[in-house]
Amino acid sequence: MIYHRYRRDKISAISAVSVSPQRQHLGLYVHFHRQNITRIEVAIFLRDLLRHLRGPIILLWDGGSIHQGEEVERILRKHPRLHCQRFPAYAPELNPDEWVWRHLKHKLANGRPDNVDQLMETLCQLTKKARKRRDLIASFVTASKLPSFLRH
Repeated sequence: MIYHRYRRDKISAISAVSVSPQRQHLGLYVHFHRQNITRIEVAIFLRDLLRHLRGPIILLWDGGSIHQGEEVERILRKHPRLHCQRFPAYAPELNPDEWVWRHLKHKLANGRPDNVDQLMETLCQLTKKARKRRDLIASFVTASKLPSFLRH
């Protein structure tokens, strides 16, 4: 007999990998949520990026519907130093964040949290460790197929 604990508990995440213009500074920014991410969470995330990053910001993201809407547009109008460019459709290979999630999923592969709180705690610990590893963050960027002038 096989027993399976099935729940609809989940954690949603939004993240960004930053590379400074001189390629000297790398950063990893992540927000975890216990519900689906909406335009509101995207707007909050953008405000946090603006607080942490100086100067102009060029944000590359996919065409997801959560990246559109009044909440996000309001942030973009209010902060002209934030410029958004969309990745081409169906191009996850260009997105360094795909490598962030690949790394985190690999680290989680042999674990089995008993509840969503344990999963959240583990994700936060893994993210904290990853933030301290410049080489790892650089690998997320270089593993992507971004044009070379955008890579580390």
